[in-house]
Amino acid sequence: MNFFRAVGRTFRVMGMFVVAGTELIVKQPETREERADWLHRFCARALRDLGIEIRVMGMFPERGAVISNHLSYVDIVVFAAIRPCVFVSKAEVERWPVIGWMTTMSGTVYVARGHGGSALKAGAGVRAVVDAGLPVVFFPEGTTSNGTGLLKFHSGLLAQVIEAGSPVTAAYVRYGFSVDNGRGTSVEDDVCYWGDRNMLAHIFKFLGLRGVRAEVRFANEPIEFTTWPNRKQAAVEARSEVMELSVKT
Repeated sequence: MNFFRAVGRTFRVMGMFVVAGTELIVKQPETREERADWLHRFCARALRDLGIEIRVMGMFPERGAVISNHLSYVDIVVFAAIRPCVFVSKAEVERWPVIGWMTTMSGTVYVARGHGGSALKAGAGVRAVVDAGLPVVFFPEGTTSNGTGLLKFHSGLLAQVIEAGSPVTAAYVRYGFSVDNGRGTSVEDDVCYWGDRNMLAHIFKFLGLRGVRAEVRFANEPIEFTTWPNRKQAAVEARSEVMELSVKT
């Protein structure tokens, strides 16, 4: 990690937020499509300016749900940069300064995990997104990991999506470096964001990295759930489909 590179990129990212936030204030996009397009353009520009390369295998579905493993806050930027879409996020994000306002304006569906009826409420939001003709992306693990394994998939929101008749497509995201970033630097610690780490410190170090590459693989077809309406087993099936993508090169 290069300290001066991190400082320079920090100011660039702050400038991007100012420009993008001003656009939201001025244009006040009303439809889900307009908000998703705003997020897509913002994320694509951010990754391009930061020199982060994206390799996509398969096709991002035009509608329905996309489920993926979850490694970092960067995942959201990567998926949004590929095409306009809407995300499901934990409710805490809505209260974050600046970022919470921007995620809300971009049409994010929030779920309050651990609260009764939260999956049902979020499911209604997801169905509205699907009905609008946009793909919705969520991470059934419910939290990030270091990428060495796949956590158990939560079944609540997934069950709501299946019950609504929405196609569910598996995806898998991984990261790597195209150059050597020096001793002590690793994807598991410096790109993946997991555990009880300080988020601002992690972001600063991430911005100092060179040659970050993201690889996203989409399944060719939506998942055919053979165990539905058993929602627990459906979650196991979904996890298996995502895991299968992880072993492909």
